[in-house]
Amino acid sequence: MNNSIKSELKAHILSCINDEVLTDDNVEDWHHHAFGQDYYIIGYYNASEWLKEHNVDAFDAVDAVREYEVDNFGEMNTKVNSESIVNMYVYILGEQLLGDIGADSLEELKAMVE
Repeated sequence: MNNSIKSELKAHILSCINDEVLTDDNVEDWHHHAFGQDYYIIGYYNASEWLKEHNVDAFDAVDAVREYEVDNFGEMNTKVNSESIVNMYVYILGEQLLGDIGADSLEELKAMVE
């Protein structure tokens, strides 16, 4: 994950903390609450621009989504369009980031993303 995406996702996590979406009461579901409840990017154009902004090759994003879904679900289910791919890609990277941080409390998570 490149640094621009990591910084953006950390800012998103911090917003979720500040908006009380992430709490000490839902530690086990932080990933779902931060990256799985709503679209991260809305619109094909905005998704395409997000890829460009973060210097992500569209084929690399599709491949990452395909690999994740085949490994976890046995097949790829995400539609191949910029909006669906970017949102699933962010979901995957959000899971990776939260796993790398490994925080057990909101205070610890906040300290790691600030």
